[in-house]
Amino acid sequence: MIYHGRRQIALLTSGYVRKVPLMAWIGLVLAFASALVTNTAYSFEHDAAAALPPLSPRRPFRSIEFLVDDRRWLKAFGTETAGWLLYVAALRLAPLALVQSVTASGVAVLAFVTARGHPSRLARREQTAVILALAGLVLLGLSIIGAPPTQKHPPVIGIVIWLAGCGAGAGLLIAIPTRFGRAASLGLATGLLFSIGDISAKLIGYGGAWLLALVSLIIGYGIGTSVLQSAYQKGDALTAAGTATMVTNAVPIVAGFVLFGETLPHGIRAISQVAAFTCLIASAVFLGRKDAPSAAPAAPPAPGAEPAGESPPG
Repeated sequence: MIYHGRRQIALLTSGYVRKVPLMAWIGLVLAFASALVTNTAYSFEHDAAAALPPLSPRRPFRSIEFLVDDRRWLKAFGTETAGWLLYVAALRLAPLALVQSVTASGVAVLAFVTARGHPSRLARREQTAVILALAGLVLLGLSIIGAPPTQKHPPVIGIVIWLAGCGAGAGLLIAIPTRFGRAASLGLATGLLFSIGDISAKLIGYGGAWLLALVSLIIGYGIGTSVLQSAYQKGDALTAAGTATMVTNAVPIVAGFVLFGETLPHGIRAISQVAAFTCLIASAVFLGRKDAPSAAPAAPPAPGAEPAGESPPG
């Protein structure tokens, strides 16, 4: 039974590889380059934003003023923009779902950069979260291998409801405290906002009236960038940007099935997809957990003070 399942996956994968055109492979290479550049920039952005005065998504213009006055942050943001341009180029050459799956590998890049090249420096929960995220993303990639491409335009009302729902969810995460750490909550909000931008970028590619999606693209990426900087000040880069990366890549893949007419998987691929989203949710939970505060060392007694538990001589 196990052998039969492996043989099925091998045949499915090899058959799909032969069908992928050369330009799509170039697109996937660009997607991987985008993941490297963007997630390295996230780490630099975190270091710059963490040193700035408090930033708040509720006061975006004040936050933008602090950010654009900081040269280190501007360089990091320029690097992130270069990574995004690579992503847009990848979208022109390869299917959206495959591009999202490849760029999601940036979670590993982010973990490596955050640990300064030594993954053992990460906390145990962060190591577990990265392993779960990578496992989930690999399973997610396997689940969409062999899926027939589609050129179906999504229904306008469906797009409006979907993007509005992502925006409302992000607004709730920003406004209402959750049981997650604040960095993780803002990272989730960032991921929802960035997914609005990613889906809008796909819509713009259709041309015509879909060019109006440029408005939602600017709003999603603009507000998402502001929220991400606030998340950097609440926690480490892996928690903030790692959570955002997972959500940014998972939401458009789901949108592909719901809105863009992509075929839902069956059999082994369906099992892989359920397992993938289970891993991604578990990874987000681990990243969102707050570390237990360490006990502060007892202050030394003041000079001349009596030791605790001893009474002065009567």
